[in-house]
Amino acid sequence: MRNIKLVIVLLLIVSFGSAKNNENKQPEPNTLTAKEKQNGWQLLFDGKTTHGWKSADSNDFPAEGWKVVDGTLTSIANSPDAPVKGIDIITTDKYSAFDLQFEFNFTEGANSGVKYFIGNGGPSIGLEYQILDDQRNPDAKLGVVGNRCLAALYDLIPINNQGLIAKSAGEWNTGRIVVYPDNRIEHWLNGKKVLEYVRGSGIYKALVARSKYAGYEGFGMVKETPILLQYHGDQVRFRSLKIKKL
Repeated sequence: MRNIKLVIVLLLIVSFGSAKNNENKQPEPNTLTAKEKQNGWQLLFDGKTTHGWKSADSNDFPAEGWKVVDGTLTSIANSPDAPVKGIDIITTDKYSAFDLQFEFNFTEGANSGVKYFIGNGGPSIGLEYQILDDQRNPDAKLGVVGNRCLAALYDLIPINNQGLIAKSAGEWNTGRIVVYPDNRIEHWLNGKKVLEYVRGSGIYKALVARSKYAGYEGFGMVKETPILLQYHGDQVRFRSLKIKKL
């Protein structure tokens, strides 16, 4: 009888451990867990098609510059030997307050970005979560105190501890942009919050006034926005793009 009880206890321990492992297990790329679906998350990219995306300046998906490759939404590198007419792409839906998460993988020297609250100044003008190979792209040394480096609010606000948490070219990084209903905005990189600001605040307006965006009236202050993936002539891969309205 004692042996039977011991076996039952061991089975319960194994079962509990297995359940915890399944709970903590990361989902496959471009999928949502049952809990994420229940909590209102939606995929922006299904891993197979360009459904839900279009050119920043038209209602069609661009014929060049972007492809679905091995479960990633990939910007195709431009070069003199293989010229590509690329353009930024945006989601067909718009958002106001949201939690956006995405994975990205860039080649050496690459430059790209994820933009939001676009429109005041042009179809691709807006706030940008910078994606950059800081080690090899000269843009990292431009701007002010690193405000053009990876995960920065491009040309406006640098991040903290970039060198400690960023992964190198060829590796997958995880980005996150959180926009709260009160206009407080956070940038995250690989699970750590790296900057925070308030859109429309006095400090925000002062930063814009001394940036490359100074000439755009109402820069970044539209009420709702599509999500934009920037085409910058380099190969950058995106996957597991998902969003939750707040």
